[in-house]
Amino acid sequence: MPKATTANPRATHGGINIGAILSLIEWLTGDECHALDEAGLVAGLGRRLQALGLPVDRLTLHLTTLHPEFIGRTFAWAPGEPVEIHDREHGARLALANTPLVKAQDMRELLVVGPGESPHGRWQHIDIFYGRGLVQLIVAPLCNADGPISTAAFGTRRPGGFTSAERDVIERILPALRNTCELRVLRQCELSLLDTYIGPMTASRILAGHIRRGEIESMEAALLLCDLRGFTELSNRLPGSTVLGLLNAYFDKVVPAITREGGEVLKFMGDAVLAFFPGADAAGACGAALASAKTILDEIGSFEYDGIRAKVGIALHYGEVSYGNVGSGNRLDFTLIGPDVNIVSRIQSICSERGEALLTSAPFRQKAGITDAISIGQQRLKGFGETMELFALTRAE
Repeated sequence: MPKATTANPRATHGGINIGAILSLIEWLTGDECHALDEAGLVAGLGRRLQALGLPVDRLTLHLTTLHPEFIGRTFAWAPGEPVEIHDREHGARLALANTPLVKAQDMRELLVVGPGESPHGRWQHIDIFYGRGLVQLIVAPLCNADGPISTAAFGTRRPGGFTSAERDVIERILPALRNTCELRVLRQCELSLLDTYIGPMTASRILAGHIRRGEIESMEAALLLCDLRGFTELSNRLPGSTVLGLLNAYFDKVVPAITREGGEVLKFMGDAVLAFFPGADAAGACGAALASAKTILDEIGSFEYDGIRAKVGIALHYGEVSYGNVGSGNRLDFTLIGPDVNIVSRIQSICSERGEALLTSAPFRQKAGITDAISIGQQRLKGFGETMELFALTRAE
């Protein structure tokens, strides 16, 4: 396609105004587009392509990301319809292996395909294209300097498909589209990786710039420590693959019970899970932690993996913790420290020693308003000079 100039604003290429094409490219690289989310991007691009005269009846962006559950997300636009958003699990790529969507990524080449069979596979059966009467699809890989490759697909119902000039327009805007999609993919990768490995609250603090060693804040929080009973013995006698499967199945029961109540998992310590429920509202934080603990006990009560049944011990405490960065040089960890963190760990040890399913400290019991608890007496906590009264719930539902 010949380069456009500003000398003649009415210049056209195949009947398409070149100035309008340049305006579209400027929009893709400008502040207005930058402020949009992915759904706004695909809708805005689709409308602008139609305004140029391109017969785009379906526009989809397939943005690949780094996520433990999803390989990416699809955003699909059609005139007069709300944008569809589809999360794609990791197995989805295998299901789409013999389609132009994946072939374009693997070959790093723009593909133009019609209906039916082709050297690049079928595509009209894919959920976002099915039943729409599309006769041609242009699939363009959005190749970044490194990292995952995304794709854009432009579909039309017009008999004969896109003209060569219309294909030129699509190719002309692809570099700008690639760049704006890359920014969004990188942003999403950053957020999903931080959320995956350190949790959303900690992630938000890191993204806000709290990344220097010694940046510590004090806060009050309800603390929950859940430990899998007899894990050492199990790990010593079972194959490694079985142990990992057991751990993951166990965590699948524990973690959702915590996050649903607004808690954040701070650490996986072997088979133990340390979580905190922040908030100046002590009763609310402790109530959420207690609800999580009861849900965990319910879930584990019917839990079985590969014929293995499991039991847990849960310690609950409320207190003041120091939350922030510790470490050395450029290798830091965001963590909780303080006497109250040590206390919940010691309570967990007494859970194991006495075979209790759930123990709480007196401060937690009081702030959570627990009435159905029985004192197990004053207990000596390792490393602490004074004893502490602990309570077991009369029922562990």
